[in-house]
Amino acid sequence: MTEVGAAAQRTNRRGDATRASMLEAALAALATGDPAAVSANRIAKLIGATWGAVKYQFGDADGLWAAVLHRTAERRADVFVPADPSAPLRQRVSTVIDTLYHGLTASDSRAIENLRAALPHDPAELERLYPRTAAELQSWGRGWLSTCQAAFADLDVDPDRVNEVATFIPGAMRGITSERQLGAFYDLDLARLGLTNAIVAYLEGG
Repeated sequence: MTEVGAAAQRTNRRGDATRASMLEAALAALATGDPAAVSANRIAKLIGATWGAVKYQFGDADGLWAAVLHRTAERRADVFVPADPSAPLRQRVSTVIDTLYHGLTASDSRAIENLRAALPHDPAELERLYPRTAAELQSWGRGWLSTCQAAFADLDVDPDRVNEVATFIPGAMRGITSERQLGAFYDLDLARLGLTNAIVAYLEGG
């Protein structure tokens, strides 16, 4: 490798490290739950960088939020392992429910919930103001649907019902997780069991 090439490689590594540290700082700030943390300028100050440095790495706030979402998606890629071909339907549903239940209180999940709460809730407005962020969220949705389809692909279940279940499970689990965080007066283990039973019955009924 030439001296110029080696220097460029070192520069690229430094740039990658800077970008990674910025993303980790952004996730840590967002995970506090403070709505004011959803500010690219504030995150720049937290990491001791100028807004210009953040813009150099991500372009703008839209690019930063899209990169934050992409980073968490990469870290979640191996959360759902391929289904055991011998596992029955109930076990597979239970695994999905339990994984989401524990994962939704993780630091990355809290960060994303805080970010989503601060972004426009109307899809058209989100796409207009934050097109890259909207595209990343849409990619998450497609990825989740593919995960659920793969989890039950080798079983004799109605694929349309699998799609329906995939659509409502995240919201249902956020509700149960919210109850846990608020101090529920209900038995949440029983709630998860009831949700699992309902999903199994619906998929078997197809």
